[in-house]
Amino acid sequence: MYIKTNSEKETIELGKRIAKNLQKGTVIVLTGDLGSGKTKLTEGILTYFGLQDEISSPTFTIVNEYNTEKLDIFHFDVYRLTEIDEFIAIGGEEYFERGASIIEWGEIIEELLPKDYIKITFSRNLDEENVRDINIECFGNTKIDI
Repeated sequence: MYIKTNSEKETIELGKRIAKNLQKGTVIVLTGDLGSGKTKLTEGILTYFGLQDEISSPTFTIVNEYNTEKLDIFHFDVYRLTEIDEFIAIGGEEYFERGASIIEWGEIIEELLPKDYIKITFSRNLDEENVRDINIECFGNTKIDI
């Protein structure tokens, strides 16, 4: 599925629509260049769950945990990992079953992902600064309604 957003606000709104699909065991991989919209989409997902005041990037902590009445959400940023074993060492795979996982730069740990996951790829539009081309792919039995 291909989606084009024209602003940060539209990318956040897309995140809110995606959030409606999240359930325990959902894994979302976000991939794309720096500044392409990964964190804005995550902001939209977390805002849907009322966490707009708690959003922070897990760049240095690797994972931020958010607890909501409906669902625990784990926001990973694996950009700084130098080896896949570092993800294993923090018990990364165990998070997949405990709640919904959003993984920025998830292609780095692709071989550890469950068979059912959603991959969202962001591309910047070189002609229009605020436009993002977003491709959503579902693997395994995962489905998403946007």
